Amino acid sequence: MSYPDIFLASSSPRRRELLAQLGVSFSLVSADIDETPLAGEAATDYVQRLALQKARAGLARTNSDLPVLGADTVVVADGEILGKPADFARFERTMQLLSGRCHQVMTAIALVNSARQLQQLVCTEVCFRRLSAAEISAYWHSGEPQDKAGGYGIQGLAAKFVQRINGSYTAVVGLPLCETEQLLLQWQEQL
Repeated sequence: MSYPDIFLASSSPRRRELLAQLGVSFSLVSADIDETPLAGEAATDYVQRLALQKARAGLARTNSDLPVLGADTVVVADGEILGKPADFARFERTMQLLSGRCHQVMTAIALVNSARQLQQLVCTEVCFRRLSAAEISAYWHSGEPQDKAGGYGIQGLAAKFVQRINGSYTAVVGLPLCETEQLLLQWQEQL
């Protein structure tokens, strides 16, 4: 397979690891953006907007017209975007909300250069078993939840909470490999 050389606009080590699995040649570029949701913004619109803004911010920091890949992941329950927990109280509320229920994880990817852009949204249903207060506290104190959308990492210690998923496992981790590969191939075909 032939992929374009790209920039990855992400500081996520999980996204770097996943993209490397595709065998894509990439360089990192920072993409600091305001991640505040807009008033009344739907989760699907929010996550797609952030992925595109990250890609565009990354492009603005390069001196190249190579494509820049941006991605964003959100956890959504009852229409509410559950961000990275700022403290234990917010984390505990999030875990209580997810406990014994299914929720959505949405990952958007965007590939841009100065002339064009491609985007894709991947939605996955994740179902947690019931969690005890002791499990929630122990997970918080592991240190893993603090930098994770929705307060958990499916690829880490929280894997034991997951009864099932319907959709893309790698999208829940942070980069849907199947869809990312297809986006890169589509980009190559359009050259």
